[in-house]
Amino acid sequence: MDKQTEIELQAAAFRRLQQHLMQDRTDVQNIDLMNLAGFCRNCLSRWYQEAANERGIEMTKDEGREIYYGMPYDQWKAQHQTEASPEKQAAFEVAFKENVTDRG
Repeated sequence: MDKQTEIELQAAAFRRLQQHLMQDRTDVQNIDLMNLAGFCRNCLSRWYQEAANERGIEMTKDEGREIYYGMPYDQWKAQHQTEASPEKQAAFEVAFKENVTDRG
């Protein structure tokens, strides 16, 4: 497979993951994703922002989130985010430290 086709397939897979998380499974909470998989929608938006910044494209965290979420993050939270239990919040602290804080 040539490099351009590989890039296009990777981009298509990313878009499908984004659609799955943003349209098909809005019921799945970010905290659950982070606790189970070590990443969430915010991580994906941050990775998008970091990729832009690495290529010399200035993009803030909020701009990356709005591009990924398709709306301001506060709007997404108001429409889809539910209150997390204390147990989920405690597990999140561990998952965030292991997967975000310690990695950079």
